[in-house]
Amino acid sequence: MTLSSVQRFKPSHYALAVALLLTACSRASSEQVGAVDTVFKFLGPDHKIVVDAYDDPKVSGVTCYVSRAKTGGIKGGLGLAEDKAEASIACRQTGPISFGAKPLDKQEEMFSERISLIFKKLRVIRMVDSKRNTLVYLTYSDRIIEGSPQNSVTAVPVPAGTVIPVK
Repeated sequence: MTLSSVQRFKPSHYALAVALLLTACSRASSEQVGAVDTVFKFLGPDHKIVVDAYDDPKVSGVTCYVSRAKTGGIKGGLGLAEDKAEASIACRQTGPISFGAKPLDKQEEMFSERISLIFKKLRVIRMVDSKRNTLVYLTYSDRIIEGSPQNSVTAVPVPAGTVIPVK
């Protein structure tokens, strides 16, 4: 590659390449259950609310459903838009509850997903309420500099007789 061919690339091309790479690499393991359009966009995808299902990787038989806004338009289609911080979560027992070989941390991040190009993430934290034999899931968003106090919480009671192994 010669210097003249490098000079032909515009900074916007580099930004687009980085955005596409980050979009491809940052998706948490989820399955989209459905989506509804909220705003029609003439160019690019519509703004929408999406509902994704996340199986808890350390607790078999628990699935969390997270709904959140997804920005459309040209920026949204290219992965350059910042999605809103609002999200809602509902976790349910979807099969027999069992735990892996390792005990759970009292509180740990179950998963996170980027909702802006670089700085903002949607997070789901699993907490163990040993006294009530319940798994509590909290969703919120954060930024490198400032997060959002908006959050949503849900709980999954573990059947009596099944002890939650905690570190």
